[in-house]
Amino acid sequence: MSEDGPAADDADATGETPASEDPNEDAEQYHLEVGRGDVAESVLLPGNPERVEKVTDGWDASEVVAEHREYRTATGTYDETPISVTSTGIGSPSAAIAVEELARVGADTLLRVGSCGAIREEASVGDLVITTGAVRQEGTSKEYVREDYPASADDRVVAALVTAAERLGYDYHVGVTASTDSFYAGQGRPGFDGFEAAGSDELVEDLRAANVLNFEMEAASILTLANLYGLRAGAVCTVYANRVTGEFRTEGERKAAKVASEAVSVLADMDAAADEAGVDRWHPGIGLGAE
Repeated sequence: MSEDGPAADDADATGETPASEDPNEDAEQYHLEVGRGDVAESVLLPGNPERVEKVTDGWDASEVVAEHREYRTATGTYDETPISVTSTGIGSPSAAIAVEELARVGADTLLRVGSCGAIREEASVGDLVITTGAVRQEGTSKEYVREDYPASADDRVVAALVTAAERLGYDYHVGVTASTDSFYAGQGRPGFDGFEAAGSDELVEDLRAANVLNFEMEAASILTLANLYGLRAGAVCTVYANRVTGEFRTEGERKAAKVASEAVSVLADMDAAADEAGVDRWHPGIGLGAE
């Protein structure tokens, strides 16, 4: 037996990686049940599968191409630009699976769209938060890379989301997000029967002091994996709750999806402008081409 263990022996004997080590090696991905050609290069990532239809309502055309567990995927066009959407379920573990399998079938731009809780007074219910980076308060990304590795959004995606929000006339805020593994204790809320986790009474104030804008549960893992794999990623969420003012309403549910869809069109214009200018990477100096 080699010092790498039985799996390595199997790989050496057959010349192939055992199927148990990479169940996604086949054309169809194990969890998402999508293959190459099923998804566009740009994919929106809501949590709730029921939001997929609400996302695609604003597109030119769309078709559901796969549905398995919490993962529902649809592909179509928005403003004549190819686009897909895949629901991730709640939290970073399932979101990371979506990133892994979408990357395997050719996606290169991932935009988290969803809802969040704001911890700044100025971020009112119904406003948008566009993430520049995320506090990695979840555990999934820590299984990939050291804890001081940054969960940063791609600057082009941030610029495209801001451009889209401006075009649509939505109120938005730009800054740092905190991603957690718990909706209750991890975000400083009481648990069942008034349970309080250690440090929960100080959590919100500590993050506010660090100029963090909001809580949600997926952005940090999506951004971390995207950076590790050389993909573009960002996040935009509609504020449902303001933890400072005490407001809570499911208002403006479709705003984040509309902004993210428009941002995919903007990114296509950015990429075309970069190609026309003969540069490897879009920057503000070259604008958006003919627009």
